[in-house]
Amino acid sequence: MAVSTLKRKLLGTPLRTAEAPHQRLSNFAALAVFSSDNLSSVAYATEEILLVLVLAGSAGLSSAWPISIAIALLLVIVATSYRQTIHAYPSGGGAYIVAKENLGVYPGLIAAAALLIDYVLTVAVSIAAGVAAITSALPALYPYRVSLGILCIGLITLANLRGVRESGRIFAGPTYFFIAAFVVMIGFGLFKSLVSGAGTTGGEELPAPGTGLSLFLLLRAFASGCAALTGVEAISNGIQAFKHPESKNAATTLTWMAGILLTLFLGITALSGMYGVLPREGETLVSQIARRIFGTGSFYYLIQGATAMILILAANTSFADFPRLSSILARDRFMPHQLANQGDRLVYSNGIVGLGLLASALIWLFHGETHALIPLYAVGVFLSFTLSQAGMVRHWLMLRRPGWPLHVAINGLGAISTGVVLAVIAAVKLIHGAWIVIALIPLMTIAFVKVHEHYRSMAEQLTLQGFEPQKPKEQIILVPVSGIHRGVVTALQYARSLSPHVEAIYVDLDVEATEALRVKWGLWAGGTDLVILDSPYRSILGPLIEYLDGVERKHPDAQITVVLPQVVPARWWHNLLHNQTAWFIKGALLFRKRIIVVTDVPLHLTK
Repeated sequence: MAVSTLKRKLLGTPLRTAEAPHQRLSNFAALAVFSSDNLSSVAYATEEILLVLVLAGSAGLSSAWPISIAIALLLVIVATSYRQTIHAYPSGGGAYIVAKENLGVYPGLIAAAALLIDYVLTVAVSIAAGVAAITSALPALYPYRVSLGILCIGLITLANLRGVRESGRIFAGPTYFFIAAFVVMIGFGLFKSLVSGAGTTGGEELPAPGTGLSLFLLLRAFASGCAALTGVEAISNGIQAFKHPESKNAATTLTWMAGILLTLFLGITALSGMYGVLPREGETLVSQIARRIFGTGSFYYLIQGATAMILILAANTSFADFPRLSSILARDRFMPHQLANQGDRLVYSNGIVGLGLLASALIWLFHGETHALIPLYAVGVFLSFTLSQAGMVRHWLMLRRPGWPLHVAINGLGAISTGVVLAVIAAVKLIHGAWIVIALIPLMTIAFVKVHEHYRSMAEQLTLQGFEPQKPKEQIILVPVSGIHRGVVTALQYARSLSPHVEAIYVDLDVEATEALRVKWGLWAGGTDLVILDSPYRSILGPLIEYLDGVERKHPDAQITVVLPQVVPARWWHNLLHNQTAWFIKGALLFRKRIIVVTDVPLHLTK
């Protein structure tokens, strides 16, 4: 009862199924829910580019702007392509549904595996980056970054378990606060630099270049900066979370998201060049830019606070899409059915909790370091981009609706662009950790197939087609007992109501206790036979199973039922004071190939 009360306080009262349409999101709220991941990349995408280019000194840093322009153009291509996907597949599902329907089951499963991995990484990376923003402003917290990261994941998990609309309300404020704060910082920073000349001198001293500016270095910087595109697909996966008309609202929100990201990303890149800031240990690039523009006053801490909030809340995009995609896969019988069930608040609670646990494990495993997690990032999302856009090309070629050549051209350009980027990312990040993701995707695909095979096999064995019910069998009832008390007497009465063939089974562990049982048995057992089994090694389960085997051999055509007297304590912790023998018996009998019916007869204690 206490657990149920606590659950209600944390999550809220259950929602009726009929209330589902009222839980959908407006464009304003949806932008906060689905774009926080995408927008949060502003805080680290430029820094990841510079981390690579700084190896080549000033020659490398001069390439930061052209690389950012190339990533911006790629964003426009991908966003335009996904607008078409939203209108073509208004039911949602994104890359998985598009690839599965147009390219086949296996490409669809590969896209799903890539997205699920990316969603887990999104939570881990965004939380790690958010904690890094906090520790940049408060260095004393740096040693506690792993604990802080896991705490943040727990809070976001709880917020999402409260429901879609509830989480939208929680995250809308911080998201729009971040956008406003960064627009002010970029605008004021550009004004200060262009008008007053501030920031054009006195930047960080460049380290001595350790390598020349090679094509490989440029590609590596481009691949790192492409983290800015993660999350673009989120809206296409969650179309059904929007209010009617779903496709129109989703496409509009996607356009807003792409425009805001484009402005903020290019603005941060411009400021980093104007103010001459470089990545360094212990302080983020955004922190350095804000400090150069505003000093260490209140607005500096406001920027750091906004950055930390958007990075931490960026995980919410994954919490919106991971459970939804998992539920679609579960509906198609490629993941456990439990993931398709909605909880009390009309969200896929099992998927939300599972994502929280996986992301927490990553934070712990990689010590909460953003730069250690980034190399694993973006491989999965660009693989899903490529498969989705290739699927859309085939979709238009098959339908050939009016205007199909233009649609094919847009999605074809998207497929080629993201395919090239995928190859670049996989090549340059392979030895830095991307191999882990590349190896996991086929393993997850195989797991999907095995789950599907299990469900298909189960359906074949459960079908009523060609089934002939068996004739009633002789009933043999066995009642394992630990003594004689009210619970045992009640179980014996129930057993005799099922069949006259009832035997009680007692395992002899103590001679005196056995003799005492013999005396009471005749008084209370109602004539039920008592079989006493020897146990030289003090095992209860062993002699019981051996006796059961003998009954099966002696009565091969009989239906055997085991009736278990079970005392149920009044408090949950009272169970810790008992040996739970009934649970061990049920566990031992569950997987026997011959059908043995196991029935509990509970006796509830009151105190």
